[in-house]
Amino acid sequence: MSFKKLTEQDLQNKTVLIRADLNVPLKDGAITDDTRIRASLPSIQHCCDNGAAVIMMTHLGRPKEGKPTAADDVAPIAERLGQLLGKSVSVLNDWESNKPSLKAGEVALLQNVRLNVGEKKNNTELGQAYASLCDIFVNDAFGTAHRAQASTHAVAQAAPCACAGVLLAGELDALGKALQNPAHPMVAIVAGSKVSTKLTILDSLADKVDQLIVGGGIANTFLLARGFPIGKSLAEHDLVDEANKIMAKMEAKGGSVPLPIDVVVAKEFSEDAIAEVKLVEDVADDDMILDIGPKSAAQLAGMLKESGTIVWNGPVGVFEFKQFAGGTEALANAIAESSGFSIAGGGDTLAAISKFNVTDKIDYISTGGGAFLEFLEGKSLPAVAVLEATA
Repeated sequence: MSFKKLTEQDLQNKTVLIRADLNVPLKDGAITDDTRIRASLPSIQHCCDNGAAVIMMTHLGRPKEGKPTAADDVAPIAERLGQLLGKSVSVLNDWESNKPSLKAGEVALLQNVRLNVGEKKNNTELGQAYASLCDIFVNDAFGTAHRAQASTHAVAQAAPCACAGVLLAGELDALGKALQNPAHPMVAIVAGSKVSTKLTILDSLADKVDQLIVGGGIANTFLLARGFPIGKSLAEHDLVDEANKIMAKMEAKGGSVPLPIDVVVAKEFSEDAIAEVKLVEDVADDDMILDIGPKSAAQLAGMLKESGTIVWNGPVGVFEFKQFAGGTEALANAIAESSGFSIAGGGDTLAAISKFNVTDKIDYISTGGGAFLEFLEGKSLPAVAVLEATA
């Protein structure tokens, strides 16, 4: 991959527009995990240290374009960014009608880009409007690199100079090196609520890895495919055949999709739900599977400790609730203790890594979710491709 890098540009007296992924989890308006904000600091600091003014932009959540609500406001992000940088970071709400004028070393943040009409459809005029704010556009948002949107793609086409930030360039370099010649056995953990959103990735990883661990709603669909009862658990009944094909593919090459032998269930999905451990064959019609059981966790932990390369995307249970966090915690600790090379990515994965205090024991933590998985799959990432095209 060949593209311009921020660290190679003359930044003196320039205005730099940085597209970052600052889409952090919020609870009651407060940031619960600032990993993505911290990851964006090197590019911002580099610009400030080299005489540039910085305008940041990010998305937050999934708001409706043109219909802002209080929950969509990036103000908490600006406040936390300011605390980490040691300077005030203002939110620019009317940047289109009132073009900002910043001095060298100053940092501001555009309001949530996903509120702008045309953002998701990669609107050319919106991209030009973003580009008009800067001398240099920097994409530092690996987490959104798999999407062609106005703040990642159209802006790069319109900007006087488009380059990769410290984080984006580092992500691509580290992931590329790690996956060209991975040490075996290679294990991937892919968890989440739906098979449909990760079906092609599961299928592609089945060609590459020796063991494919599935978790969350995805695991329920695979259990269903094997004929196990899943009660009223989240699953996709219409993808049972696809799940069977993936398991057959893994078995044909001598690998497996190790399914849970025991699970943690509850009658309701809530923070106060009463948890009960059951063998998978004993799940009742009114049970919801919300975590893997201790026997399953121990079995998978043993597998992970013996792995040469581990790719981790997604918690295997509802780890936000203490009684359903055991499986994810056991796997997090096993990955931390493994001598193999570990790569982890995805928003929920980052939150789990932080919660179980294993940040320093994961070899590489990617800030991307979908982009992380699509890179593993070998797909071209549109936001990276446009940087290559404009290099």
